[in-house]
This record gives sequence, C-alpha cells and structure tokens, in this order.
Amino acid sequence: MSKTLRLTEKWMQRGLWLVALVFASFLIGLGGTLVGDLPKVEQPLSLDDFMDKAAVTALRNGISSNERAEQDANAALEQARLKRSVAQADSAAARETFNNWLSTRRATQLSEQDPELVARTRALDGLKDKERTAGMAVEAQQQAALDAQQGTVRERRKLADLEQAAQKLLNAEYRRIELRVFLYRLALTLPLLAAAGWLFAKKRQSTWWPFVWGFIFFALFAFFVELVPYLPSYGGYVRYIVGIVLTVAVGRQAIIALNRYLERQKLAEQLPDAQRREELSYDTALARLSKGVCPGCERPVDLKNPEIDFCPHCGIGLFDHCQVCSTRKGAFAKFCHACGASGKHEHLPAQPVAGQA
Repeated sequence: MSKTLRLTEKWMQRGLWLVALVFASFLIGLGGTLVGDLPKVEQPLSLDDFMDKAAVTALRNGISSNERAEQDANAALEQARLKRSVAQADSAAARETFNNWLSTRRATQLSEQDPELVARTRALDGLKDKERTAGMAVEAQQQAALDAQQGTVRERRKLADLEQAAQKLLNAEYRRIELRVFLYRLALTLPLLAAAGWLFAKKRQSTWWPFVWGFIFFALFAFFVELVPYLPSYGGYVRYIVGIVLTVAVGRQAIIALNRYLERQKLAEQLPDAQRREELSYDTALARLSKGVCPGCERPVDLKNPEIDFCPHCGIGLFDHCQVCSTRKGAFAKFCHACGASGKHEHLPAQPVAGQA
C-alpha cells in the first residue's frame, strides 16, 4: 500500500505511527507507575502485629537484662581472674622463699629460728587463703556469667517460638495481600484490554487511528508485560486463559472474515467487468497491481506480459487502450501515461493509430 501513497502522505503516515508509539510509551509509563504503586493501598505488616505485645516486651526486656548481667559478670570475671593471678603469683613467690629459708634452717639446725618458722608458715597459709578466695570469686563470676547466658538463651528460645508462630500468620496474610493486589491490577488491566479490543474492532481505521493504536499497544503491554512481574503462582493461569480466549476470539473473527471475503469474491466475479472495476477503489487497485496480483481476485498475474489484457482467473480487464492515442495502458489508470488524456471510459477495443492500416 505504501507504494501507492503520495510522498507527503507517506511521510505523514510515518509521522502518525510515531505519534502512536510516543502516545503508547507515555501511557505505558503512566500505567507502570500506577501498577507499581498499587501495593501501597495495603498497610505494611511486621511480625509484631501477630504476637502478644506484653509477652514479647517481657521477653525482650528479659533478654536485655540477661545480656547486661552477662556483660557485667564477664567484666567482674576478668577482674577476679586478675586478682587470682596476683594471689597465685604472691603465693608462689612466698612458697619459693619459704622453701629456700627452710633449706637454710635445716642446714644450720638453729633452734632460735623456730618462731620464725611458725610465722613464715602462717604467712604462707594466709597467702594460700587469699589464693583460694580469689579462685572462689572467679568461680562465682563464672557461674553468674553462665546463669545470665543460659537465661538469655531461654528467653531467646521463647521469643523465637513466638516469632515462628507469628511468621506463619504473617506469611498467610502476605498471601492474602498478594491476592488482593493482584486482583487490583487485574481489575485495572482487564478493562483496558477490553477497551483495546473494542477500539481495534471499531476504530482502528478512524480519523484518530494513531491514538487508537497507541492505546491498543499500551493495553497489550500492560496486561502481558506489566502484569507478569506481579503475578502470583496462580496468576499465570489467568494470563494464559485470557490469552487463549483472545486467540480464540481473534481466530474466530479471522475465519468468519475469510469466509465472508471468499463469498464476496465469488459474487464479485459474477458481475460485469465494468461494474467490478468501478467498485474497486483506485488506491486498492494500484496496491494490488504493485504486488503482481489481480485487483479483482488477488491471484498472481504476469503483468509484464504484453499479451495479457484480462485476468485469466476472473476475467477482469487489466489493460485497455487510450481513446486518444491508442496506447496500451492500465485499465485502472485515471489518465493515459502517453498523452495525459482522461482514462475514465468504458472498455473499448484498441483503435488503430492514424497512418496504420
């Protein structure tokens, strides 16, 4: 068809298709933004919405208290360990000094050193007592840290049980929200698809066809592309079912249109040649001729053969002769290409050119 259009008309047609695409792109952008914002109609949820707030607060406070107690116990344990180390060092040094002194005492066998022996033994016992006391302090802090750690574990286990139960409820609610949001999107895109179908059937060849086609592109993109990322596991069924329904509907209309076309062609081929050529539009005839087919029956015809003036399939006239200059020309041409005379006349046999027998 583009070969039969005027140059300006051809570029205008391309410009209008560009308008349709730009219009569709803006509609797609608006639709994508709207579809993406649909989940905002639902309130955001968290695990706390499905747990006993008093119990959760008590458990979390208990965990915090146990963690602080464990930290305090660990800090005190470090101090106790340091004190025990000092006591152990003092006790070891005193023990070494005592052993050295005792060795000297045995060598000299001086009886006047017996009170000093008693005093040194008592001092050594005191250091051992300090060492034991420091060890007990370490053990006490270790027990406190262990109690706090175990308390934290118990509280966390209870909190984890509550969170696990709440997670199941939250997941179920998320599934319900997903279904509702999907239905919102479906309720938005299905009417667009229906409107696009009506526009395609009724308005695709109207004066405002660029906007019609732009809306059709937008509706198809919104349903088959924009809706896909948001489809739940069962949403694919909806998309495929709608696709099947649309395919069946379009296929049925195509089959009906084909049968009607064949019926019209059979009736048209029974009409007189002049009436058939009169009923064919100029652009339609030129478009079919440019494709090498008969304008009447659309079957292939060798138009380059100078001996073919009529379609061998339906009998419609394809070429005639100008009444003025007798030049062979197309039967559907409005003017003779040789002399420019009007070509609107009944099909007549070729007239002899002046000077010919």
